[in-house]
Amino acid sequence: MSLSLIGIIFVQAYFINNTLENEEKQFTLNVKRSLSLVSKAIENQELLSYDKLYQQIIDDGINPDSTEIKQRLVFNTYDESTDQYTVFKNAISEESFKVPSLFFDIGADSINVSRFSNISETQVFQKTDIDGTIDIKPIKKYSGYNTLDDIGKAVYKSVYRERYKNIPIYKRITTDAVSKLLSNQLTNSGINTPFQFAIYDRDLSTKIQSEDFNLKPESTIGVPVFLDNNNQSDYNLYVDFPERKGYLLSSILGMIVLSIIFTSIIILAYSSAIYQLIRQRQISQIKTDFINNMTHEFKTPIATINLALDSIKNPKIIGDQEKVMRYLKMIKDENKRMHAQVENVLRISKLEKNELNINKDREDLHSLIEDAIMHVELIVEDRQGFVHSHLEAERSTVLANETHFTNVIVNVLDNAIKYSEEPPKIDVYTENVGNSILLKIIDQGNGMSKQVQKRVFEKFYREHTGNVHNVKGHGLGLAYVKRIIDDHQGHISVESEKGKGSTFTIKLPLIS
Repeated sequence: MSLSLIGIIFVQAYFINNTLENEEKQFTLNVKRSLSLVSKAIENQELLSYDKLYQQIIDDGINPDSTEIKQRLVFNTYDESTDQYTVFKNAISEESFKVPSLFFDIGADSINVSRFSNISETQVFQKTDIDGTIDIKPIKKYSGYNTLDDIGKAVYKSVYRERYKNIPIYKRITTDAVSKLLSNQLTNSGINTPFQFAIYDRDLSTKIQSEDFNLKPESTIGVPVFLDNNNQSDYNLYVDFPERKGYLLSSILGMIVLSIIFTSIIILAYSSAIYQLIRQRQISQIKTDFINNMTHEFKTPIATINLALDSIKNPKIIGDQEKVMRYLKMIKDENKRMHAQVENVLRISKLEKNELNINKDREDLHSLIEDAIMHVELIVEDRQGFVHSHLEAERSTVLANETHFTNVIVNVLDNAIKYSEEPPKIDVYTENVGNSILLKIIDQGNGMSKQVQKRVFEKFYREHTGNVHNVKGHGLGLAYVKRIIDDHQGHISVESEKGKGSTFTIKLPLIS
């Protein structure tokens, strides 16, 4: 399952990377297409400006210095029914003018410019009248570049290119004009990201460039502008996109987000499944430990009861009233002990289900502490230990359930006694902190590791010692303690060091 999850993540990463590469290629293609259109637009803009100048010359009535037929096309058809030839004639007329250089803003005194006219005629001849000579005369006056046919436009463009090729680039186009053309064309192509541009003359930058342009061969895209008659040019228009990566990522951001979300869901589901498996294993182990502990706890009193009953059956004992009563008391004590174990299990179960009714009254915590100490005092003395109380809190009135909170203190004291291999040495302190009272129970017993401290208040948890049950209990005492303290809006914590004892601190709110 782990391999499958890793595989899914790698497939998602590959798919996203592949999509990003495709977006990169498509972006480059769209930019190149847009730049090609801008290059044509720049040339057409200059061509129309050139044409507008000629129109001005014509409108001013300037006569041409020379006229020449540049292109000629003649073809005919024959009609047998009328015995006639229909002759179609078409030509391009070039008229040359010498005009002042101020029209072009260059250093020469004057410059030759040309005007083109489209000349066409249709004539009908009888077969016997054709002598092989056809005169061409203009019948259609030139009225602009757009009125020319394809041949005329080609010739016109050729002359225009030849006239302009030596004019400096900064006199042919402005930075603002290039910026506007680029902005419009890129927007029309759906490319909405900041750009920088420049026109280079071979490998040298020109004045036509944006302020922050920086030529980067790995990311800059360029096309030639102002082509000559051989479709070559020394000028190249370059464009760079500073936010290119961010723009491309934004185009697939939705897919990336969805991929991350779904992959995260799969990872969370997988992690949850693993956690549940580990948790079930822990619960199974806790259950096994609990059964072993409870079996051990019941085994001793049952064996004691059986032994006492066998002793009572003995004819020598049954007649001794004192011994019989002693054995009966032993049976009763062991039975009471088993009953207490069962009650503890039932009590913690009811607490978990919130079925245990806890009625709270005003209680003096110091009185509850003294009562709890009395419960364990005989056991401590039997082991030649001591419990010293240092009840220094000036205010000790709390809202508590007498029975349950006494059991809480008894359980903590009992825990200190159980886990002291030497005679138990226990000190009980109280002090006021703000509107709370602190109860500290300090022992000098075995202590606990950091790992045990984290789990000491868990239900059924006991420090792992294999199958050795040298300490009585079933892992419910401290779980019960924490549950009761939580119900009293209190807090319990433990500080311990292995081999140096433990300190249990209980904090409860005071009432006035």
